[in-house]
Amino acid sequence: MADAFADPATIEHVLRDLRVWAVVGCSANPTRPSHSVSGTLLRHGFEVVPVNPREDEVFGRLAYPDLAAAAEAANAAGRPIEVVDIFRRADLAGAHVDEAIAIGAKAVWLQLGVIDEAAAGRARRAGLLVVMDRCPAIELPRLES
Repeated sequence: MADAFADPATIEHVLRDLRVWAVVGCSANPTRPSHSVSGTLLRHGFEVVPVNPREDEVFGRLAYPDLAAAAEAANAAGRPIEVVDIFRRADLAGAHVDEAIAIGAKAVWLQLGVIDEAAAGRARRAGLLVVMDRCPAIELPRLES
């Protein structure tokens, strides 16, 4: 059923048109997938807002302890968060999807292997675009080819 949340047109729209991404679980550790994907997003011109209570800074950007704090700062800067990219275990993802709904994000992106169909359904019902079980670092080169 995760394929229902991997619509190519939605993926293209999210990657082409939504530029401010909060990365939940973003790590300063270069061996972590969240680090490399965040770096890819930055190299492609996205604004990345790291969200991780264990980090102070990632890629020279202030890391926020939670999505609410990140959204408050992004809104104050006039650059509201548009996409919430979730690098957390599937059993923890739903809470972050609910936070994305609460901050008024336009989309949620659940990384490869992060599948929570109930949370994805809540996001869709709230009007958010949903991509699940996909990786922007894999999808971006497909758009460029």
